[in-house]
Amino acid sequence: MTRSDSSLKPLFGWAAGLAALILLPFVINTYIILLTTEVMIMGIFALSFNLLFGYTGLLSFGHAAFFGMGGYVTAYLLSHACPSLTLAFLTGVAGASLTAIVVGYLSVKLDEIYFAILTLGFGMMFFSLAHQWRSVTGGSDGLTGLVVPRLGWGAFSVDISSPWHYYYLVVAAFLLTVWILRRITQSNFGLILVSIRENKERAAFTGINIRAYRLASFSIAGFFAGVAGGLFAVFDRMASPSMLHWTTSAQPVLMTVLGGAHTFFGPVVGSILFFFIEHIITKFTDIWMIYLGAILIPLVIFFPEGVLGTLLGLKKRKHG
Repeated sequence: MTRSDSSLKPLFGWAAGLAALILLPFVINTYIILLTTEVMIMGIFALSFNLLFGYTGLLSFGHAAFFGMGGYVTAYLLSHACPSLTLAFLTGVAGASLTAIVVGYLSVKLDEIYFAILTLGFGMMFFSLAHQWRSVTGGSDGLTGLVVPRLGWGAFSVDISSPWHYYYLVVAAFLLTVWILRRITQSNFGLILVSIRENKERAAFTGINIRAYRLASFSIAGFFAGVAGGLFAVFDRMASPSMLHWTTSAQPVLMTVLGGAHTFFGPVVGSILFFFIEHIITKFTDIWMIYLGAILIPLVIFFPEGVLGTLLGLKKRKHG
């Protein structure tokens, strides 16, 4: 293979992926469209988490706080007849970002288990707040029955209550997220994050402000978690306290570990596998979590770098 062919190969891969996402609704039914939409939303959520975990080396057990904040702010505005979906969504993302900055400022000075426990504490604090502040959040019932306005203006507006239309909106958000995070991780900033993950003391010795870079990574991760949360609230037509619970924080952790934390697309592969396994099992039993665990345990054992990470490692050793 020539150098020009090698440089064009990623472009062909992107073009094929884009074509597949555009053409998919023409060959699948509505249920699969809805499932694929949810997978992409959770893929954004997992990618945001992986910037923090896979690249910066910080394990957060409270990442759902920003997912839920984005969802709740978006849902609150829509439930109060906000005339613009774009305004409600951007306000939700801004709320998640500001929350991430504050939580990150108080958390990133800690390491390892202390950081993980502190983020878990913040996450459960927000969950309790959503559960108890009934006048604003709807309490345990959440904010339900959202009326979603058309996206756009006048003759150029689109009714995204249609699963097909909303699918394409999520495709656009997913691809934009992938492009931005890909650029971030391949930049000098991303390389510095990896150096902090690998050896924090050596990175600090070179003059890198560890806390500032960690806070930047935490804030960016919170921003994209808010994107996922806002999209999910519109998709589900509600925001509930479960969006902020630690079990929701565990989902991107599981997806990232399942797909591969040190590979960019690992969390996306993990989200696909997670939802595929979950939806297959739930067709046969209500106690799906037991069987899900029985399947995931050997996957993690036999694919220690995640499914995608292990396969890429095998390919590299084969051609190395």
